[in-house]
Amino acid sequence: MMSRDRQHLDAAYWQNRYHSGQTGWDMGMVSPPIKQYIDQLEDKGINVLIPGAGNAYEAEYLFETGFDHVTVLDIAQHPLDDLRSRVPNFSYSNLIKGDFFDHYGKYDLIIEQTFFCAIDRALRSAYAEKCHDLLNEGGIIAGLLWSTEMSKDSPPFGGSKEEYLELFSPYFDIIEMDISLFSIGPRSNRELFFEMKKPPSQ
Repeated sequence: MMSRDRQHLDAAYWQNRYHSGQTGWDMGMVSPPIKQYIDQLEDKGINVLIPGAGNAYEAEYLFETGFDHVTVLDIAQHPLDDLRSRVPNFSYSNLIKGDFFDHYGKYDLIIEQTFFCAIDRALRSAYAEKCHDLLNEGGIIAGLLWSTEMSKDSPPFGGSKEEYLELFSPYFDIIEMDISLFSIGPRSNRELFFEMKKPPSQ
């Protein structure tokens, strides 16, 4: 059964947030820690997914730096249209309006940027399992998680390193999960940068 919060945090909810300008998470640029991560990636032919991508500055940066296989997924149409207007040559077929939990595909890299903190906390285990399912063996999920508690009633929802390790360890080998060194000022010492790898099947 769909939880009450998942029903509430639906496409209409997020579309309204964009239309009303309630987008405090939007930095207007690629997140510096993720930019640092992207800059060290050597294989630009990998299949990348950015779920709950919002205005997807990370996708824009990937595209500009030569990554050809980037899929952007969001439940609201507004941010997809925004990315399309900023990057007209971005493949329309790679801009997908839909629910992450209903998405199918296989990817080498999933980039996490303000999506995990926007979903109902009751769905976090399902998120970890879904990311595992969407990745090829040896695939990576990397990005940012809040290292502090946030709102109890509405996004963003925070957490702790200990909670995240317990949540993701059944599905991934943890490569890194530490306080980000490159966060913008308002988020300094409040974000964990993480990188996790899907292990080979036993």
